[in-house]
Amino acid sequence: MKAETLSPAHANRLIGDAHKICADLAKASPRTYWTDLVATACFAYGGLAILLLAGPLALRLPGGVVAVLAIYRGVSFIHEISHLRKDDVPGFKTGYNILIGVPFLVPSFLYEGVHNLHHAKSRYGTAEDPEYLPLARQTIWHVAAFVAIALLTPVGLLIRFAVLGPLSFLFPAVRRMTTERFSALAINPAFRREEPTASQKRLWRILDALCSAWALGFVSAALSGLVSGGAFLSVMLVGSGVGAVNQVRTLAAHHWENEGEEMTAEEQFLDSVTVPPPATLPVLWAPVGLRYHALHHLLPRLPYHNLGAAHQRLCRMLPADSPYHSASHRGFLPVLGRLLGQVRGKPAAAPAE
Repeated sequence: MKAETLSPAHANRLIGDAHKICADLAKASPRTYWTDLVATACFAYGGLAILLLAGPLALRLPGGVVAVLAIYRGVSFIHEISHLRKDDVPGFKTGYNILIGVPFLVPSFLYEGVHNLHHAKSRYGTAEDPEYLPLARQTIWHVAAFVAIALLTPVGLLIRFAVLGPLSFLFPAVRRMTTERFSALAINPAFRREEPTASQKRLWRILDALCSAWALGFVSAALSGLVSGGAFLSVMLVGSGVGAVNQVRTLAAHHWENEGEEMTAEEQFLDSVTVPPPATLPVLWAPVGLRYHALHHLLPRLPYHNLGAAHQRLCRMLPADSPYHSASHRGFLPVLGRLLGQVRGKPAAAPAE
C-alpha cells in the first residue's frame, strides 16, 4: 500500500516547476565543501582528544558529545559524494577518505553504487532498495530493534575490516560474501551488493586495504595494552553514539509506509520528509542537508549547501495548493509520532508455514 499519491496534473507541475525554479542552484561550491569538511574534521578530532586526554569528567563528557556530532556530520558527507560528479568538487572524495572515511572505517565505497539504487524509480521502496524498510507496516518491536542494532555499529565495522577484510584478500569465497553482504551502508537485510565495476575496483581495494590495516592496528594496540581499555571503550561508545544518532535520524527520513510496490518519483517525494527552519535541532541530527530529505528526492542533484535556499524559493513561488508543502514537518517528534501511531499495538505477522 502506498502512503499518498499525486494527481497526474499536480505531479507533472511539481517536478517541472521545481526544476525551473531551482535550475541555477545546481552548481556545487568547492570552497563550501572543503571548508565544511576540514572544520568538521577539526571538531571531530578535537572532541576525541578532549574525551581521551582531559582529566575531569566534566570536560570529557562534552568532548564526547562534540566528537559524536562532528563525526556524524563528517560521515554524512559520504551522501554528498555519492551524488557529486567527478569534476564538481575536485579531490573531495580523496579528502573525505583521508580525513573521515579511513580513520572512522566508513570509506566512500560503502555508499557509492549503493545510494543511487535508493533513488532509482524502479527500486525505491521495494525489496531491491538498500535503504528502505516498511517500518510503518511492522511492529513497535521492529522499530525498537531497528534503533538498538545501531549501537553495535563500531563492532560491525571492526569485524568487517579487521576480520573479513584480511580474509577476503586471501579467500575468494570470503571476498564474494563480504562484497555481497558486508560492503554497503544499507538497512535492508535482504540487499545483496553486486561486484564493483572495473573502474571502481582499484579504489575499492585500496580503501579496503587501508581500513583493514587501520582496524587491525587499533585492535592489536588495544589487545597489547598500547591503547588502554578505557580509551578503547570510549572510542567504541563514540562509534555507538554516531550509529544511534544516524539510525534515529533515519526514522524521520521517510514515512516508511510502502509495502514493496513500485512507486513513482512523486510518490517517493510524498513518502519523504523535510524538516525546515524554524526547527533548530535538525542542524545537529540531520546535518549536511539531510533535513531537506524530501526536497533531495525531488531534486537529487542540488548540493547540500543550496537546499535551504531552494526550499525557501519553492515555498515562496509554488502555489498554496502545491503538494510540495505537504512534505514539510515541524520537527522530529511529529514525524516519529506519525510512524509510532501506525505501528503501536500492531501484531507481528504470522510466520509462513
